[in-house]
Parts: sequence; structure tokens; C-alpha cells
Amino acid sequence: MTEQTRKAFLRGQRRMLVMTIIGYTLFYFLRKNLSLAMPGLAQDYGITKTTLGIFLTLHGVVYGLGKFVCGPLSDRSRPRWFLMGGLALATLANVMFGFGPVLAALVSGGADGAAFTTTLVTVLGIAWVANGLCQATGNPPCLKLLSHWVPPNELATKLAIWNSSHSIGAGIITILCGYIMGLGALGADGVGIGMWKWCFWAPAIIAAVGLVALWVWLPGTPEEEGMGGSRSCATAAETAAPHADAQQRVPPADTALRRVYLNPVIWMVGLCCFMVYLTRFAILDWGPMLMKEAKGVSLAGAGWTVACFEVAGILGTLFSGWATDRLAGGRAPRVCLFMMLGAAAFMGAFWLIPAGSSAILYVAALSGAGFCIYGPQAMTGTTAVNIATRRFAGTAVGFTSLFSYGSVLFSGWGMGFLAERTGGWAVPFLSVVVATVVGAGLFALLWKTKPNGYDV
Repeated sequence: MTEQTRKAFLRGQRRMLVMTIIGYTLFYFLRKNLSLAMPGLAQDYGITKTTLGIFLTLHGVVYGLGKFVCGPLSDRSRPRWFLMGGLALATLANVMFGFGPVLAALVSGGADGAAFTTTLVTVLGIAWVANGLCQATGNPPCLKLLSHWVPPNELATKLAIWNSSHSIGAGIITILCGYIMGLGALGADGVGIGMWKWCFWAPAIIAAVGLVALWVWLPGTPEEEGMGGSRSCATAAETAAPHADAQQRVPPADTALRRVYLNPVIWMVGLCCFMVYLTRFAILDWGPMLMKEAKGVSLAGAGWTVACFEVAGILGTLFSGWATDRLAGGRAPRVCLFMMLGAAAFMGAFWLIPAGSSAILYVAALSGAGFCIYGPQAMTGTTAVNIATRRFAGTAVGFTSLFSYGSVLFSGWGMGFLAERTGGWAVPFLSVVVATVVGAGLFALLWKTKPNGYDV
């Protein structure tokens, strides 16, 4: 193979990595905006925490089921088009959510009263569930592209870099929406009246612009980019990263049933995902409201605190990828065990900080938790993809996502219900700390798991 082919492959790999980071960041703009808008919905329309929790739960359940379906579909589709189509639909769902009151008024015949409120909750619920289904098209094609462009001995590091899109997206959108909610005339709860709508319209505008960039620069698989058959591409990858020929050692008659659905390691990874995502979503979805009510922090300040949680998450993700490849021989669960224990410790410290304390203390504690929780969040994906091999990467991601987003049964509805039933945030938050410790125990059970499934 020529030097020109090798350089072309590396250029394509870099372009794929940058554009999938941008693409998935845009998905997060359209997904993590609800948490900052919730106080506005409660203030303007009296929507309860339990109802808002149901929104979060239904969105997560539909998202998880959608990824279960979209994973195998992405293995059989062109991931570039899969990603862009889903992003366009998620953009439309956010626009619809912002126009929820207008649609509810048309259906109910008025803009106030019990009938309007009931209709509004229904319209918003439908829009958010639709958004969850559209969001399911984002992750599988990204990991599919990564598994095609990156050899397995580099996947943890490269996937950790890509996984920064989660933190970049959630961090930027919490800051943006935090400031949006402070604009205009302030209502009884201290947030801008009607400003919650722009928490959905502004990200939709940004995503529409981003779609144009993806259309121009996002590559397909190496085969789709005209680099020849799978053997040619693997050779290019091997030249780019010496000794990375493992992808050629997958038995040609292998099946998704054996690699994924009946694989006990994949099932255990799924259980780990449940605990990791429960912790992460509890902070992302309820963090701003929790800090406002339990710690006396403004929504703008809470937005910055959650953003710091995300920035620390980027560092933790990069560290986990480096540690997995360089220190743990590709065995990600070993790294995840210690990081989950760290996350539980930092979250416990956050809760013990008295209300009204210096914001620096809150930022430091949640940043430590973010550093520790995002490593396992990224490395569960790495483990699933490497164990299932690139042929079934999308299927493995879709299957483990059933566990990841099944966690919203607690982090969404459960947290809201417990907060209302117990009259505060102590019980729901400390329950999350316990779940984080349980997650560490599950990772310990995977200590001896092999780094990938290419040698069997």
C-alpha cells in the first residue's frame, strides 16, 4: 500500500473524529435543554416534579428502545445518512416542543384553564418522546464509524476523545439555557416568564446550521470513501497503527446472537451501564433544580456548576481512555471500578456541603464527580464495541442502551416522585450515591474480562 493511501486514511480518520464529535454535540444540544427549562414550565404552568420526571423517564425509555432498534439498523445502513437524518428529526421535535402552548391552545380552544394545562402536558409529552426516538439515531452510527476507522488497540483512546462530545454538548447548553432562563420579566420562581421556549428554539437553530457542516464534511466508512474492500481498509489502519490487524480475526460465520445477545460479558456491561447512567442522568436532569431548591444556587449559577461537571467529565473521559490502553492493557472495567468509587465519594461530599456555602465548594465536588463518572460512561461503550467486534458494534451499543436508558425509571420519574413524597432532595440524592457504589461492585466482577473479542 502506498504512502498516499496511508495519508488519505489518516486524514479521513481525523475528519471522521472531528465531525462525529460535532454531530453528537448537536444531539446533546437538543436533549439536555429540558433540565434548565423545567423550572420555567413549573412556574408558568404549574407542572409538577412528578410530571416532569415522567417526561424524563418516557424520553429515556423510548431512547433506549430506539437505540436497541437503531443499533442493528446502523450495522446495515450508511452511518453518515443515518446520523444526519436523525439529527434533522430531533431538531423538528425541539421546535414542536417550543410551540407546545400554541398547539395546546388550538386543541383545547383556549390558553388557560384545566383543559389547556392537560392538553399542554400531553403535547409536550408527545414532543419529548418523539425527540427521544429521534435521538436514538445518534450514538450507533457514530460508534459504527469509529469501529471502522480506528483499530481496536486504539479504540479506547479515540472513543474517549469522541465521548467528549457528551460533555461539550451538555456543558454548553446548560450555560446557554441558564442565561436564557434569566432573561425577560421574572416570575414567582425567579425565572424568565415564557423564556423556557427559547431553551428549545435556540438549540434547534444551532443544530440546523450544524447539519449543513455535517452534509459537507462528515465522511462515511472507509469503503464508502473509496478506499477499497475491508482488507484494504484494515491494511490502511494497520499502517496507521502498527500491529492493529485484529479486525481480520473475526470468524466470518459469527452471529449477533452469539456475540451480543447471549454473551454474558455484554449483559454484565449492560448492568454496569444502568448504574453509570443513573448517576449521570440524576445530576444532569435534576442538578439545576436540586441546586436551586436545596442549596440556594441561582439557575445561572447552577448552569455553570453543571458545565464544570461536564468539563471535568471531558478530562475524566480522556484519562480513562489513556489509562485503559496504557495501564490496563485494554481492560476498561479495571479503570471503571476505581472511578466509580471516586464518583460516589465526591457526590457524598457535595451533599454534605451546607446550603449557602461558597460556590467554589459545589463546583469542586461536582467537578470531581464528573471526572469520575464520565470515564465509565465512555469505557462501557468501548468494552461493548471491542467485545462484540466492529461487525456487531451498532448491535452491541443498541443492546446495552436498553440498560443505560432503563435507568431513567429511577433517575427521571423516581427522583421527582421521591423529592415530592419526602419533601426534599436528601433521599433521592443519597439513593444515587448508593447506586454508584453498586456500580463499582459490578465493574469489579468484570476484572478478568479480556480486552476484545477478536482473538476467539
